[in-house]
Amino acid sequence: MKKKNMTRISTIHLLGFQTPQNVKLLVVFIFFMLYCVTICGNLLIITLVSYSKSLHSPMYFFLSQLAVSDIILATDILPNILRTALVNDTIMSFSDCLSQFYFFCAALLLECLLLSVMSYDRYLAICKPLHYSLIMNSRCCFILIITCWTSSFIIVVMHTLNLSQLKFCGPNVIDHFYCEVDAIIKLSCSDTAIIHIEIALLSVLFDVIPFFIVILSYIIIIVTILKIPSITGRQQVFSTCSSHLAVVFIYYGNLACAYMVPSKGQSSNITKFLSLSYTVVTPLINPVIYTLRNKDLKTVLNIIFNKHLYVHLIKN
Repeated sequence: MKKKNMTRISTIHLLGFQTPQNVKLLVVFIFFMLYCVTICGNLLIITLVSYSKSLHSPMYFFLSQLAVSDIILATDILPNILRTALVNDTIMSFSDCLSQFYFFCAALLLECLLLSVMSYDRYLAICKPLHYSLIMNSRCCFILIITCWTSSFIIVVMHTLNLSQLKFCGPNVIDHFYCEVDAIIKLSCSDTAIIHIEIALLSVLFDVIPFFIVILSYIIIIVTILKIPSITGRQQVFSTCSSHLAVVFIYYGNLACAYMVPSKGQSSNITKFLSLSYTVVTPLINPVIYTLRNKDLKTVLNIIFNKHLYVHLIKN
C-alpha cells in the first residue's frame, strides 16, 4: 500500500447541499425557520406537560421524553445544514464528525424505543384498563425511560468507539449534509466486516424489534376497539392513540423510504432529500401532530393563553 494512503485523515470535508448562489439565502432561511419551529414546538410540549397537573400521566411523560429526543436530533443535524448551506461545504475535525454521528444515532435509537414504550402504554390503557394504574405506575415509567436512555446512549458509545478504531486513509470528502455511518465507513481502509455486523445487530435490536412491538400492540388495540359496541365509544378510545399512531407511521415510513429504497442508481441529492425526511421532517412533524390532534394538549394551551391574555388585559 502506498504511504500516502496510510496517512490517517484528521478532518472531514462535508459537501452538504450544493445550492446555487441566487437561492442560497432562501435555503438558509427555510432551514433556519424549520429549526426554530422544531425547537419551539418540542419545547412547547415539554412546557405544557410540566405546567399542567392534568398532563402528569405516563402517556404525556413519555411524550415529553420524545420531545427531548427530537430536540437532540434537530440540534445535532440542522445547525450543520445551515452552515453547509451558507458556504456550500464545511470542514470539521474527524472527532467532531464522530460526535455528530454519535448523537444522531443515539437520538434515532432512543426515538425507536420511546415509540415502542408509548405503544405499550396505549395497549395497557385500552386493553388492560383495570390494571393500567397498577402496572404503569411512576416507578415503572422511570425504569422504562432510564432503560431507553441508557441503552441508547451507552450502546452507541461502544459502536462509535469501534468505528473510531478503524483506519481512515482518505479521501476525506463526504457527499452528505451530516456524518452518516455508510459514508464514514467508505472512508476506511480497514476491514469493516465487524462494523457491518454491529450495524445489522443494532438495526434488529433498536429498529426491527421495537417496530414489531408497535405493530403487535396496535393489532391488539384495534381488535379491542372493534369489540366496543357503540361507534362513539370506538371513536373516543381510538382518539387516545391516534396521534401516536400517526407519528409511528410517519417515523417508520420515513425510515423505510430512506433505507429501503435502493441507493444504487440514485443521485446524491436524492439520498440527501430522503435523509431529510427522518432527520428534519420527523422532529418537526411530531409536535405539530400532537398539539393539533390531541384534545388535552390543546385544552391546556388554551387555558394558558387565556390566562396570560386576561392578566395582560387586567394590567392595561
